Parts: sequence; structure tokens; C-alpha cells
Amino acid sequence: MAAFQFEACDRSGARHSGLLDADSLSAAAGALRARGWIVIAMQEPSATAGRGDGVSIDAGAASMGFSLFGWLPPSKVDVEMSLQQIASMLRSGMTLLSSIKTTAEQSRRRSMQRIWMDISERIQGGSTIADALQRHPKRFPDFVIQLVKVGEASGTLESVLTRAADQLERSRELKRTILHAMVYPVFVLLMAIGVTAFMLLSLIPKLQKFLAGRHKRLPAMTQALLDVSNWLQLYVPYVAIGLIVSALLFWMLRRWPPSRLMLDRIALRIPVIGNVIRVAATAAFSRSLGLLLESGVTLVTALGVVQELLGNLAFSRHVAHVRETAMSGGTLSAPLQRGRMFTPMLGRVVAVGEATGTLDAVLGESALFHEKQLAGIVRWLSILVEPAIILVVGGIVGFVYISFFIALYSLAS
Repeated sequence: MAAFQFEACDRSGARHSGLLDADSLSAAAGALRARGWIVIAMQEPSATAGRGDGVSIDAGAASMGFSLFGWLPPSKVDVEMSLQQIASMLRSGMTLLSSIKTTAEQSRRRSMQRIWMDISERIQGGSTIADALQRHPKRFPDFVIQLVKVGEASGTLESVLTRAADQLERSRELKRTILHAMVYPVFVLLMAIGVTAFMLLSLIPKLQKFLAGRHKRLPAMTQALLDVSNWLQLYVPYVAIGLIVSALLFWMLRRWPPSRLMLDRIALRIPVIGNVIRVAATAAFSRSLGLLLESGVTLVTALGVVQELLGNLAFSRHVAHVRETAMSGGTLSAPLQRGRMFTPMLGRVVAVGEATGTLDAVLGESALFHEKQLAGIVRWLSILVEPAIILVVGGIVGFVYISFFIALYSLAS
């Protein structure tokens, strides 16, 4: 049996250090975890001589090889992998600082490595894990911070890190599904715009010169096509400037909260698009709130976190109202059913969860249902949009060719 020097944090956030007799390093870490403590560092006293607590990451940074994309900012995948790695190493008995050091050394991007180095230094300086992560809000969302706070308080840091990584991955996969479903329609639309612009600005002016030399009256269909081409050639710079100004104006309106709230409410009234936004918001609300409640976050705190997660300001204001009702002692299902913001199913399943005391479980089921529904809606839209765009492109090309051949037939006769 050997004596191990340890540093740990209890559920109240207080630091503890000292010596602990155990047969092995993992046994000593397990004994501290049995108390509900989070092991920050642990080594044999002889191993710490001359090298501090052994968590300096400079050597790992120096040994990191050149990476083609190492200069890029950390991606969501990098954050997910890091959280999963730390959770796995904590589960296997490694200390927190050793886990962070290993994760930093294995990071594929230097930007992610620097973040973990900063987090490690803050923890060594006495900061809690949640406070250290909170210094990087662009990489670690608020719901991750809340989960880590609960994990620190309950001594279940490895499990909440796994849940946080799973939630980040699930959110990313859902967005990727939507993106992949819309890639082909968007590509076809851009090709259609390019083909149309080429015909109206290059092909048709040549046709106009050819027909003008015949000095004959052109059919109405052909003349209409030439008029559109002439108009575009004259006003293309103004149209481009107008589009740029409109985009800047829209961006400014999105930055100002009152106008953003108005735009978000208008988006909900648009057919089909409004339904997609509503289902997506319901899925995000159910998944995030259920995860936070399951991890031990209080309802009022969890609603405050979810309020900030929703991108649509109209939904955020509605969740704020729901939170105020919960703070005053009201039920969660009543304002959800009255607001008509989320899908009707959400209010009904929340009522069942409140009555049976299984709110986190029914929210998880609601999230799974709405995520599948959202993926189905997006696939259905992509199936409908593809032929619609093809018909539009074919109609434009066909109109040009028919106009051209009608003009040739008219001149020949």
C-alpha cells in the first residue's frame, strides 16, 4: 500500500488536498469518488518532486506536429470529441487535470489545444471547471456549463460530460441532415439562375442582333423576351446594388431586438416554413430541457438556459413567459398549451409528465418524435423542391428556344 498525494473538489466547490493510502492510483481515485469528490490531481509524493503537479501542457504543445488545418478555429466535432475523451478518461480512473492534459496533447487543432491549456491553468489556479469552461462561451454553450456545474456538485462529472457531448452531436447531426437535404435543391437553383443569366445577358443579345437585321415585326413572345433582356442589361448594376442594400438592411434588422422579434414572428406565419421552424424549436426545447432536468438542474434554471439556446426570438420570449409562470408556482404545461407557439403535442406530453413525475422522460420522447418529424418534413420538401426547380429551369430554357424558333419561322414565312 502506498501513499498518494491528491487534490480534489467536493460538492460545495471547496478544495481538499492531502495524502491517501491505497493499493493503486485507480483505487485511491475511486475512494475519493466514493465521497462524492472530483479528483483534480493525484500522484505519489516521490513523483511530484521537481516537476510540480505534472499537468504542464507545454511539452504536449511542443510535440504536436504540423497539421494542415491546425490553424482553423475549433469545430463542434473537436469540442464533442474533447468532452467524450475527458469523460472516458475520468471513468477509467484518471484525474481531471491529467485528462485535460491528454486531451490537449491529442487535439488536432492548436486552437483547441490552447483552450484546454487555458482551462487547465484556471483549474490549477483555484477556478471550478464550469467557471473555466465559461471563459470560452463560443465553444461551450450555456447548457454544457450548467451540466458541468451539476456534475461538480454531484460528483458525476464523467456522466454529464458524456451527456453534453451526446447532445452536441445530436444537434449537429440534425443540422447536417437538414443541410444535406437542401444541398441538391440549392445547387440546382443556383445553376438555374446562372443559366438564365447567361441566356438573358449573352445569348439573347446576339439573337436580337440577328433578328434586327431582318427589319421585320417580331412575334409577341419573342419581343417580350428581348424586352426582358434589354431591361436586365440596363439595370443589372442597380439590381445588384439593391440586393446588397437589402441584405445589409435585413442584417441590421436582425441585429435590433424589436425588428428581429417582428421578423421571427412573420417567419412563423409563412406556410410550410413556419411549420418547419415550429417543429425544430419544439425538438430543441424538448431535448435541451429534458437533458438538463435529467442531469439535476432545477426547472427554473433549465428554462433560463433553454431560453438562450433558441435562435428564434419569438420562442425565447415565450419560454421566458413560461419560466415566469413556473417561478410563480404555476404548471409548465398550461402556458405551453396556451401560447400556440410550440406544437400542440408538447403541451399534452408535458402535462402527463407533470402528473406522473416523469417530466424529463416524456420530454426526451417528445424530442425524439419531433426530430424524426423534422427530418421527414425536410426530406419531403427536398423531394418537392427538386422537380419544381427543374420545371422552372426547363420552362425558362424552353421559352427561350420557342421564342427563337417562332421568330425564325416568322422571318422565313
